[in-house]
Amino acid sequence: MYTDKIASKFLGKRVEGSASYDPTLLVAVPRSENRKQYNIDENKLPFEGNDIWHAYEFSSLTENGIPVTRLLKLKYDCNSPFIVESKSLKLYLNSFNMSRYGKNSAQCLEICKKIIEQDLSKKLETVVNANFINNDAKRVEIFQNFINIMDFVNEDELKIEVFKENPKVLKTKLFKEKRENFLMFDSLRSNCRVTHQPDFGDVFIYYKSQKHIDEKSLVMYLSSFRSEYHFHEECCEMIFKRFYDLLDKNDEIFVCALYTRRGGIDICPVRYNFQNEFADALLDVTKFARYGVKQ
Repeated sequence: MYTDKIASKFLGKRVEGSASYDPTLLVAVPRSENRKQYNIDENKLPFEGNDIWHAYEFSSLTENGIPVTRLLKLKYDCNSPFIVESKSLKLYLNSFNMSRYGKNSAQCLEICKKIIEQDLSKKLETVVNANFINNDAKRVEIFQNFINIMDFVNEDELKIEVFKENPKVLKTKLFKEKRENFLMFDSLRSNCRVTHQPDFGDVFIYYKSQKHIDEKSLVMYLSSFRSEYHFHEECCEMIFKRFYDLLDKNDEIFVCALYTRRGGIDICPVRYNFQNEFADALLDVTKFARYGVKQ
């Protein structure tokens, strides 16, 4: 596939670390190919949202050679025509390691922030917001009202045999009134579409509808990603689109996938079709968010 060819510029290859800042390392991957596959209209997206990135190993030097290391948080809109390929982002950020900026740590970080925002915004053809989180920053808790979907399921009655994304397993029943559902699944697994390496994450789903999706069928559906080969952002959009197609068009839907860190970077895509506060702290690049679900 065309997208895979673009994304594989560095994947699976030995790449020597750049001795100095190098924006040419960045690789932009078009979103359009996967969206066409799942009938997502690029000109009329059924959702809003952002892609949030945390780079835990960003480091650079001051002019005097003093190391400065911080957590870098990035955000850009899902309306952007491109995503950044994760290994290229890692290589690009690593190119700052031996580069020198500013007379002190604060100046160094401010200069790096501006450079990163400019480079990524140009490459992805969108506005990219960046911020460095202080090492002593307190984490803001999110998703406290979401309940692990396995709490609704009797495992003894559950048998899963399909591990390719399969919306046909989803079953619904109709209620007289709309009901809110706050669910999370902590065993989401998909695989990189290029390297085929596994990616693990927690997915948070809210929907308000007269239709109720049977939790057992939802576990089966989310488990069916286990042998699926897609980028994190694509998986989040696929889950949203399946809900969007299954429920009524005016129903509220929210999907957020928090993938675990790999190579010092994690990706947290968020998609929704109504204004909400579920992920405000996650979407705020000045805050370091973590999640806590109901026990």
